[in-house]
Amino acid sequence: MLDAIGKTVVITGASTGIGAACAWHLDRLGFTVFAGVRRREDGEALKGPASARLQPLLLDVTDAVSIEQARQTVVELVGAGGLAGLVNNAGIAVAGPLETVPIADLRRQFEVNVIGQVAVTQAFLPLLRQGRGRIVNMGSIAGRAAMPVMGAYSASKFALEALTDALRLEVQQWGIHVSIVEPGAIATPIWTKSGTKAEELELATSEEMKTLYAGVIAGVRARVTEAAARAIPPEAVSDAVVHALTASHPNTRYLVGKDAKVRALMIKLLPDRWSDRLMTWILKLPH
Repeated sequence: MLDAIGKTVVITGASTGIGAACAWHLDRLGFTVFAGVRRREDGEALKGPASARLQPLLLDVTDAVSIEQARQTVVELVGAGGLAGLVNNAGIAVAGPLETVPIADLRRQFEVNVIGQVAVTQAFLPLLRQGRGRIVNMGSIAGRAAMPVMGAYSASKFALEALTDALRLEVQQWGIHVSIVEPGAIATPIWTKSGTKAEELELATSEEMKTLYAGVIAGVRARVTEAAARAIPPEAVSDAVVHALTASHPNTRYLVGKDAKVRALMIKLLPDRWSDRLMTWILKLPH
């Protein structure tokens, strides 16, 4: 494991959940952590359990001005040492059958989960090159195996898989490692927020669409509720992030959680039609 003392890491989406867990974990190890938040009050709350090394950083990954201001703040404080790591964690989840998802919501899904990740990476890569740092992208098992009603979210995580693979080969010439973490069900607020958004979408959906997709939505909702009850704490993900940032030989991919590993094995071993049949049975989908 590499020494953390004196090294600096930037984390996006650190207000709650996985991002906050990563920020606190890295702070305890001795890293100087710039924790990206969109509201000052979230930054103040984040500082509570942390040392003075943890510094909230106002950062909206969909706002070019915000990204540039954050970059300038980090540049002024890290100097010639550059960055030891960038954790692209910011993300949202848009839920709903693809026929019913408003295009504006679909664009927002990709703006945050895909475009924003690239924009932040572009901004901080010179500092990562300077510090021979590492990049960790927060993916999901949904980036390997899509689920009905989660098509928009899954598509954004599939895209992040491709970006990670391309970036890993592009920046290896400077000794920069790139990894992606692929969690299963994790106990974080993102699913509460996406559930609220899904309910709002359902209210705005026509009665015809509600009837057409009632069986699919009911099946997925029941399984999501079960998964939420078994969800593991975000600290399990922060362990993977720490390994990716500090191990002498980091993995390119980190599956986190038994459900993620089982789902990945299903995709690897089963033909598409078999996998579809199994998921139809598990989710009790109409067919």
